[in-house]
Amino acid sequence: MNIGVLASHNGTNLQAMIDACEAKKLNATVCVVISNNSNSGAADRAKRHKIDFRHLSSATHPDPDSLDTAICDTLDSAKTDIVFLAGYMKKLGNITLEKYKGIILNTHPALLPKFGGKGMYGMNVHRAVIEAREQKSGISIHIVDTEYDTGPVIAQCFVDVMPEDTPETLRERVITRERSFVVETLQRIASGELKMIQSKKIVTEAGMKPHILITL
Repeated sequence: MNIGVLASHNGTNLQAMIDACEAKKLNATVCVVISNNSNSGAADRAKRHKIDFRHLSSATHPDPDSLDTAICDTLDSAKTDIVFLAGYMKKLGNITLEKYKGIILNTHPALLPKFGGKGMYGMNVHRAVIEAREQKSGISIHIVDTEYDTGPVIAQCFVDVMPEDTPETLRERVITRERSFVVETLQRIASGELKMIQSKKIVTEAGMKPHILITL
């Protein structure tokens, strides 16, 4: 299974994927890494592991449609089977979304549909979870569609919110679990155990609206 990764910043989830592939714990290959930041940590990680890296952004392609086409063409050239957004902070264009419809995944640091949507990323999410006095947070991996964080959730795991937690301490625990959970979920897809189809509706204990969902 060829995974095309888009990342904007440090790329810790990307590194988790690379390490798992090299250790034969993930039956896949990271075939290309795309970043909108030429100096990102993700760029360094890709180059260090000799993975094809492309800097594609408004700096390289000022026209949005041209950028969208370049991203799609790059994924095509790498023979991408599945696209993973690993902290990619830009919205994908319609050309890429249509070509890879149903096989673009994003990870979100909360229990969607709670604490999702435009502006809900990074510390904003963890701060909102603490302020809402939630007892559980977690990680949701979902299929990307045209809106922010609204696509079907395919996998989810839970992280307890401790009474003494601050947004910073909660973030660290979620990030730590996220790295392994991303690898676990991708391996379930690679092995055929987890299929990204929308034929079955499940309501979870997290009170989520019906989606295809695997809970761990």
